[in-house]
Order: sequence, then C-alpha cells, then structure tokens
Amino acid sequence: MAIGTDDDAETCYVIDSLEQIGSQWRLAVLHDLQEGEKRFNELKRSTGASSRTLSRVVDDLQEMGFVDRRLEEDAPVATYYSLTDKGESLCPVFDAIGDWAREWIAEESTA
Repeated sequence: MAIGTDDDAETCYVIDSLEQIGSQWRLAVLHDLQEGEKRFNELKRSTGASSRTLSRVVDDLQEMGFVDRRLEEDAPVATYYSLTDKGESLCPVFDAIGDWAREWIAEESTA
C-alpha cells in the first residue's frame, strides 16, 4: 500500500475509532447500554467494573458524546446512563462484530 492513498485514510479512521471505543470497559458499557437506560450500580454489576473504573469510563464516554447522564434528585438520588444518538449508531457495528465472531471465532474453537 502506497503512503497517501485512500486506503491509508480508511485505516486511520478504523484506528481512530478503535482508540475511542476500543477499551474493554468502554466496549462493555456501550454494549450493555444497548438494552436501555441503566443506573450506575446496574452498570457496575453487569460489567463487573469497579466503581472507580466505571466512573472514569462513563465520564469519558459522556465527554466523547456516546453516553448521556440523567440525574434524578428524588430521595434517593439516582444517576441514569443511556446511549446518545452517536452511541446508538454503534449498535449495528456491535451486531456485525458479533456475527463475525460467531462465524470465525466459533469456527476456530471447533477446528
């Protein structure tokens, strides 16, 4: 591949995308929120992340525009997280990765 081609640009977009969403915890939270809005402790239980890690991850995802935070100030105070339109746009990507994994990873484990 020659430097400066359209292939280079496509590769950079893939790498840039993976840098934004590619950490284990970011992927776990984004995938989990596909089911709908969740409270912090629900996300903590379903992802297995520590409070500190989860707090950092949801803050990062909110700052990048993938996640919305909603605060209910009734007693007890509750914080809810949900996907933004940008976050929801990843759902077909996760579906495609799941399809790929079922085909290729399952095939490798049975070989």
